[in-house]
Amino acid sequence: MCGIVGALAKRDITQVLLQGLQRLEYRGYDSAGVAVISEEGAIQRRRTKGKVKKLEALIGQQPISGYCGISHTRWATHGAPSEANAHPHLCKSDIALVHNGIIENHEVLHKQQSKNGHEFDSQTDTEVIVHAVYDALKATGGLLKAVQETVKMLEGAYALGVVEANKNNRLIAARNGSPLVIGLGDNEYFIASDVFALLGVATHFIYLEDGDIADITLDGITIYDESGEKVTRTINETELKADNIGLGRYRHYMQKEIFEQAAVLKNTIEGRIGDGQLLEDCFGAEASEAFKTIEEVQIVACGTSYHAGVVAKYWFESLAGIPCHIEVASEFRYRPHIVNKKTLFVTISQSGETADTLAALQVSQKLGYAHTLSVCNVPESSLVRGSQWCLMTKAGPEIGVASTKAFTTQLAALLLLVIALGKHHLLTKKQETNIVRQLEVLPEKVAEVLRLEPEIVKFAEQFDDAHNALFLGRGEQYPVAMEGALKLKEISYIHAEAYPAGELKHGPLALVDEDMPIVAVAPNNDLLEKLKSNLQEVQARGGKLFVFADKKAPFKEAEGLSIIRVSEIDDVISPIVYTVPLQLLAYHVAVIKGTDVDQPRNLAKSVTVE
Repeated sequence: MCGIVGALAKRDITQVLLQGLQRLEYRGYDSAGVAVISEEGAIQRRRTKGKVKKLEALIGQQPISGYCGISHTRWATHGAPSEANAHPHLCKSDIALVHNGIIENHEVLHKQQSKNGHEFDSQTDTEVIVHAVYDALKATGGLLKAVQETVKMLEGAYALGVVEANKNNRLIAARNGSPLVIGLGDNEYFIASDVFALLGVATHFIYLEDGDIADITLDGITIYDESGEKVTRTINETELKADNIGLGRYRHYMQKEIFEQAAVLKNTIEGRIGDGQLLEDCFGAEASEAFKTIEEVQIVACGTSYHAGVVAKYWFESLAGIPCHIEVASEFRYRPHIVNKKTLFVTISQSGETADTLAALQVSQKLGYAHTLSVCNVPESSLVRGSQWCLMTKAGPEIGVASTKAFTTQLAALLLLVIALGKHHLLTKKQETNIVRQLEVLPEKVAEVLRLEPEIVKFAEQFDDAHNALFLGRGEQYPVAMEGALKLKEISYIHAEAYPAGELKHGPLALVDEDMPIVAVAPNNDLLEKLKSNLQEVQARGGKLFVFADKKAPFKEAEGLSIIRVSEIDDVISPIVYTVPLQLLAYHVAVIKGTDVDQPRNLAKSVTVE
């Protein structure tokens, strides 16, 4: 993985490919490359380790041009970041190929191909695919047939873009378990792993399904399913615009997205609540009727989305009286399950292309869950298309690798789901009205926290020399602490862990000293006194405490105890609101440390491999 862009037109497409890669930089990557078919039919390839701007500079020194080509940004899975491991990969200068995903049987194929005389230039799993296509091409005489024969050998996930050295200007695209979209321009065609890459050159899109292979020429597109039959896929129009993903006045996308939260939370709840109640039609009439029969909820997600699910578990059980189970997607798919047939299976993902979450959804459909619902930010995504129902978060494009507005909008969406299910269980009309009222004031509460940024910067300055940090919370604030720790480690590279505050005495206190910053979230709720006792344990051992506390919480600043006061917040929305200062803290610590905030090392925005 990470990003694919391909193009076929009656004009030079080199800059189109580069611009597409630039739009995909937010995903995170370690190298980049382009292959373009010249007018004479030869493959021209340029690759670099590092950023797309290095590739652009190389092409400036060694120009290439042509009407058909493919390009790629790589996030290393097999083989270290290097020019040799960068895509596109070639075979005999006859075939060029780019690949997202992982080929699980690449070692077997590698041995077979080595015996047959192929020499390997990289450590990637991808190179076996390009050799296989070359061999199949010699046997079949046609690029489409060669790719169709090749994919039959592959085990694992892939999105492929393939071109051949000749004057035919043909582009083959294939998808299985890794997203790939075809963009339709004005008598020109494109492929990409993400619609973002094609904004400005394509207005309509075809989302390939698993098993699809597309044969793209200037005469049009023909799509074949996994059985080799011609199929027709829906043409979609996206609402995304190229000017929606600029930085504006902000220094980084992460900062911009943190400050967008008050606005996008309005989008999440708009049209879904009114007159003190949930408007059930937001889930659809079929879903609303089915919710009456749901007895349990199973949530599956990864990373930040998993933390949103943990918060939702507290809500489902404390507010709605519905048993809720939450599990990391990569673990869910590899163990046996005992399923209550009246369980709603909920998946959460910002991109809707998270490989482990998609695989868990597929597993769930064989286990007998009553219904499936996805909470997602991308309406055209595989997760949304594969689920029975969906609830869109409406956060808009999220470019920073470290998720911010996706998380808070996921929480708001999940709270709507809690109401929808809870009203058929323990949730009273009075409680529903209160939750709805709190959702209505949520955007302003978040805006108030954003105005605390200057104070949070002062907190951040005290993390400059830190190598480790602890985050503490109790109850539904514990997953908020988990998310705060994740944000700090993702972008500042400080090792951070989260604990339920009551667990301190069971081990983590051994880590506490004057060099260990400890962050706590302290809303004025029933667990506050318990939390204060836990924090006193830290103070007694010389720890440095940084507390985000309710204005009415009985805290006093003291030696080793710094406090930022957050406005009074109802318990039900406090996990959403208290997340925001932790995001700002992580952001400003990273800025002070000089890390790459939007593209932290070793990470990718959309994890489309297992």
